[in-house]
Parts: sequence; C-alpha cells; structure tokens
Amino acid sequence: MIVIKPAALSGFVAEIFAKAGCSAAEGERIGRYLVESNLTGHDSHGVVRVPRYVQNIREGTTVPDVEIAILVDTPVMAVVDGKFGFGQTVTPQAVRIGIEKCKKMGLAAVALRNAGHTGRTGDWAEMAAAEGLVSIHYVNAAGSVLVAPYGGVERRFSTAPYAVGIPRPGMEPLVLDFATSIVAEGKVLVASQGGKKIPADALVGPDGAVSGDPHLLYGDYTPSGPRNHRQGTGAIRAFGDHKGSGLAFMCEILGGALTGNEATRPGRQFSNGILSIYIDPKVIDPAGFFGGEVARYTDFVKSSKPDTPGGEVLVPGESEIRNRAIRTAEGVPLPDDTWASIVEAARSVGVDERRIQSAGA
Repeated sequence: MIVIKPAALSGFVAEIFAKAGCSAAEGERIGRYLVESNLTGHDSHGVVRVPRYVQNIREGTTVPDVEIAILVDTPVMAVVDGKFGFGQTVTPQAVRIGIEKCKKMGLAAVALRNAGHTGRTGDWAEMAAAEGLVSIHYVNAAGSVLVAPYGGVERRFSTAPYAVGIPRPGMEPLVLDFATSIVAEGKVLVASQGGKKIPADALVGPDGAVSGDPHLLYGDYTPSGPRNHRQGTGAIRAFGDHKGSGLAFMCEILGGALTGNEATRPGRQFSNGILSIYIDPKVIDPAGFFGGEVARYTDFVKSSKPDTPGGEVLVPGESEIRNRAIRTAEGVPLPDDTWASIVEAARSVGVDERRIQSAGA
C-alpha cells in the first residue's frame, strides 16, 4: 500500500494526461475529479481509472479537449452532445447549462449523450447543490454491458448509476449516489488490484452460482495489466433483487434511450448518457419550508437507535464528507497493484522517470 497526498497525486495525474495529448487545463481537471473520488472514498471512480483513460485516448474512443454541441435549446431544456470527450470536461459544461436554465425558470432538464466516462455522478449533484439547486441524475453507459437483470445470468445492463443532490444552506449537501448493481465495475477493478474485496455474492456465473472473484468478470489478468470485462464469463448482479433491476432498467431508458445515447447494447462504443433534472427550491417553495424540514427530518432519521452498540445512523453523503476530511489530511491510500498500473501508464506516455519516482516518494 502506498499513501500519497491529494495535491501531489492530482498533479501527477495531470502530467500523465498532458503527456497523453490533453491540454494542461484538461489534465488538471481530470486529475482533480479523479482524486476527489478517492477522497470521498469512491476509489472505484478515482485514479484507478488512469490506465484505462490513457488507453481510451490511444484507441481514439475518448477525445481530448472537446467543446460540447447543443442540439436542442429551449428555456427549460437542452440536449447536449459530448462528442466522446472526457466526462470531466463535457459533463461540467452540460451541468452548467442546467444550472443556468433552472435559475431562470425554476426547473430544467438536460440530456447529455456521447460523453466519455463521467466519473462519480455525485460530483455533478454537488455542483448543482453548491448553487442551491436540487438535482436528479439518471445515468447509463452504452456499450458497457456488465450487469445481469433479476432472474437472469447474462449481461443486459450497464451499472446504471443514479444520484440525487439536496442543498443544505451552511452545510454540506445530502448526496445519494450509487450504481444500481451490487457494486460498481470500478469496485471489481479495485478488488482485482489488491484493494477492498467485493461481496461474495456480487457476481454471478453462467451457471447461476454467485461469487466475489473478479476473474469471473475479467477472465485472466496480470497484477498491473489491463482488465477487460469482455473476457469474463460472468456478470455483476443488480442490487435489491427486482427493485435494483427495475431501477437499472429505467436508468437505461431515461439516461440512454431518452437522451439519444442508446440503452446499453454489446459492441457499441462506450459512452455515458445522463438525464439530469434541476429544481430551484426557492421557486417551488417560496415560503421557505424546505430547508427547515430537511434539517428536522435529517435529525429525526439520525436519532434512530443504532442496530449495534456504538453504531450510528448515517444519511446520504455523510460517509463521503468524513472520508474527504480524513484523506485530505492523511493522504490517498492506493494498493500496490493500482499504483504500479498508474506508473506503467505514465511511462507509456513519456513521463520522465525521475518525476515518476518522486511522485511515489
């Protein structure tokens, strides 16, 4: 295990992407968002993604420094084409459009299609909450067929994330952000590189037997080598039986079919689609009831007796807030295999060896 201070890690990642063909500004942005995912405890969407992102540039499936195209533009709605640009570049552009429309009209919807991997969806809920707006996000990943539907063993869904952000004046927002599968694919990736293990029933094989072995998803791999989910025979399971499977289906329809990104199908180039809905509490609630009621209800939920002695009831976003404080102070822990794969990616794009050695010191 290696532990790296956040600023040093994001700076190193920025250099890797600058060498890989991104502008310095885009490299900095990618590094900042990836490390932010690590800080919140979502290592599945953090720097473990660096080698895959570099490979995407090399293969031409993710395009550096894209400026979005706005295909539909009304006072309350927009359809945005990300043109397969980095999610960390095109998604903030789409979210900003939604924020601006919502502030003018009180309500807005933005459909984003053809985005590169958009990272932690909670980032975009937090971006809207920082402007005082409620937001809801339905996400799909066209071409990323990973998850078996309830009652099946063959892959039919992407991990189909869902997120909601609730602003709280003077406090960190409430943010619900999860994949509709038992684990995100990135958590399987982290586990395959020596990180936190996934639940023993997170995956299912073609015979219906459940497993927590990443090889079921990826097939054979070396410790620091690439992971290709197309080589595995198994699937990730949807969470919550028919409930998670049903929500995943709707994320595919809303985040994929309705946005024009396509619902997930095999053989299609990877891209994220997001349908985002924005609501201004000041417009829907001119009496100002909302903020106080959010505070009251949050306190009521947290006052429940814990199920274990010394335990605590947490509300959405609370664990991320605590993780961010701890890791900002102590640094970001990375399994040795994860760090080795990042180092290999850095070498592959020509980062100076002395810089690589100093980054991990």
